[in-house]
Amino acid sequence: MNDTIALAIILIPCLIVAIVFHEVAHGWVANLLGDPTAKERKRLSLNPLRHVDPIGTVVLPGILAMTGAPVFGWAKPVPVMKNRLDNPRYGMMAVAAAGPATNFALALLGAVALGLLARGMTDAPGAGLTLLLSGLNFFIVINLFLGLFNLIPLPPFDGSHIVEGILPPDMARAYNRLRPFGLPLLFLLLLVIPWLFPGLGIVENFVLPPVEWAREHVMRLAVLIAGG
Repeated sequence: MNDTIALAIILIPCLIVAIVFHEVAHGWVANLLGDPTAKERKRLSLNPLRHVDPIGTVVLPGILAMTGAPVFGWAKPVPVMKNRLDNPRYGMMAVAAAGPATNFALALLGAVALGLLARGMTDAPGAGLTLLLSGLNFFIVINLFLGLFNLIPLPPFDGSHIVEGILPPDMARAYNRLRPFGLPLLFLLLLVIPWLFPGLGIVENFVLPPVEWAREHVMRLAVLIAGG
């Protein structure tokens, strides 16, 4: 139990940082492209209390970490008013892409920090440094997972807004009709189908392999900086 609690203590701050920066990036790009809604509602702050959803950001990730399940979560969505954007269609694509792009940038920063900490290390690290190195590893994986997970092209994920912007207008309108069914669809894909058909897990079969591929490439940066 002590190990699982320690794991949760490491994972939850990493997840909070990843989610908060993800959401603020949406609002910042929306403000840049003509929609100041997030700014007006004071949601461009990096203060986690303005973004944290008690269930989605703390309770659920903690439970998942303790049970060994893939860790994911959510924050209070930053409000974006599509009709206030200068170019609603393509502006919404940029707003949606900003969240995952920020997570990928954070993963790269985590790799840089990991490489700098490991640079010149010859002896086994102490307990504090080991904890920090472990935390950075989790930080990298969480950001890659969150970025790729949100690119799934189904509502309510960011990928759905990108797909909607790419599709021709008629097809985009038809695709947009799926949006009210986003949460039930998410529940079906992530919980019901894996429970009924264990071999068809969306996370295990479609998200984790790209995350592992991305992690291998990002860690090359850490190794390069470390002098390996």
